[in-house]
Amino acid sequence: MSNTRVKEKNKNTQKGILNNIKNILNRNKLGEILVLQGKITPYELRNAIKIQQNTGKPLGKILQDLGLISKNQLSRLLLKQKILRITTASMLYIMSCIGFTKTSNASEIKDVPAKIILASASGTTFKSIENYPALFGAKEKKSTNLKAFTKWTSMFKRFDRDLKKPESKRIINAFKAEISKYRSDSIYDMSRKVNTMMNKKRYILDNKNWGKSDYWATPIEFMTRGGDCEDYAIAKYVALRMLGVPENRMRIAIVQDMKKNTPHAILIVYSEKGAILLDNQIDDIRYTNSIRHYKPIFSINRVAWWLHTVPKKASSTIIASAK
Repeated sequence: MSNTRVKEKNKNTQKGILNNIKNILNRNKLGEILVLQGKITPYELRNAIKIQQNTGKPLGKILQDLGLISKNQLSRLLLKQKILRITTASMLYIMSCIGFTKTSNASEIKDVPAKIILASASGTTFKSIENYPALFGAKEKKSTNLKAFTKWTSMFKRFDRDLKKPESKRIINAFKAEISKYRSDSIYDMSRKVNTMMNKKRYILDNKNWGKSDYWATPIEFMTRGGDCEDYAIAKYVALRMLGVPENRMRIAIVQDMKKNTPHAILIVYSEKGAILLDNQIDDIRYTNSIRHYKPIFSINRVAWWLHTVPKKASSTIIASAK
């Protein structure tokens, strides 16, 4: 690599770190800090915000009353944030003068779908896209800390274990045979076919299927027993990954269905024709900008998650959990 390319890479890396530190300096929402640090779950924050809206109490006091954090923890957090603001302000000045590089934090979750990727899909290069449009007009903040999303991370671990079981081979081979005919160099076309295929699977609520209120099934479990909305989204995610679609072109999105007033899970795919959604409630794929009744809560893939906030004119941020 030439010196010019190295300098340019370091410059871009430094710019990214500076922006991250500026985001830290600008972040002053207690709830977001606690969620991003894994102190509380998004679901717990959502409940606390509801109480705050009804009572007008400070969020910190509500979290204490709910037993989610102690008074000492809250005090330490506020003090730590004050120190952090002072420290990062100094770092901004120093880094702007001398430069700095750092490797970004990456998820340790195994790329299980890549173990069963179709041979014909290996090394495929898809048409690139210019940008990743904001989902449903919401702003987003990215984090690679997936600590709070245990249902998502445990699904990958169970999926990895399932692949080693002899009885799973038959299911996986049938799965691969079914999707192999969808192989294409168009992410849009593959998404449409995978969506149609998966939407034909059996819909069944978690409490009836698993005896739990919320269970994130592996694709093997879904193909065997059916599932609910997040299970459809996960199976579509894995199928497209097996077809060679890069993970940075896909996210599982948890949204609030404003018509039904309930959380819902869909798959977002950034195709060469634009951002599309794959939804078990809609027969065909749709462009995300054509849907008006979904408010994004968070989205996630194997390496990161994004917290979405609606515009100020809309309702307060709604946060859900995969824990």
